[in-house]
Amino acid sequence: MNRETYPLTIGSLRRELPLFEVAPGLRIAVLNILGDTELTEESARLLAAKLKNVDFDAIVTAEAKSIPLAHALAVQTGKPYVVLRKTYKPYMGVTLFAETLSITTGRPQTLYLDEKDHELLKGRKVILLDDVVSTGSTLKGMEAVVEKAGATVVGQAAICTEGEDPAEWEHVIALAHLPLFREA
Repeated sequence: MNRETYPLTIGSLRRELPLFEVAPGLRIAVLNILGDTELTEESARLLAAKLKNVDFDAIVTAEAKSIPLAHALAVQTGKPYVVLRKTYKPYMGVTLFAETLSITTGRPQTLYLDEKDHELLKGRKVILLDDVVSTGSTLKGMEAVVEKAGATVVGQAAICTEGEDPAEWEHVIALAHLPLFREA
């Protein structure tokens, strides 16, 4: 299939992001880092440089596409990372959770903090990490969970922000901004 794409440059790397319709008349450029180790590592290296003057103890992300980024950033910074899960499993024990709305699925989703990670976050300063920040709802959900765990959010980071107005995401440490594609 010959799909229209949008060019994205991160550091020395260029990718052609496929455009997908997510609502009538609205398409987005889809960044999927799963399996793209080169882009994941380059993004982590560049984000680590941008975070070098931020005082934080841990990285928190939501599953699933940003997990490899969290791992690579943890290696770059020497900080641990925590993954908030989207489904509860009995082995997770007593969890803390918050609900958010996923732009990808258009449905509410719950983010769960595994019991084993409560102490890792309690009293700590954390960076919230996502691959793409579109509406901010995942960041809000992550923030609600880590605050319940007794942690403080000291920054938000992503490979890309996305939306009509890049200025809306000035507070997010990001490497690029993706526009929305609306039918005229």
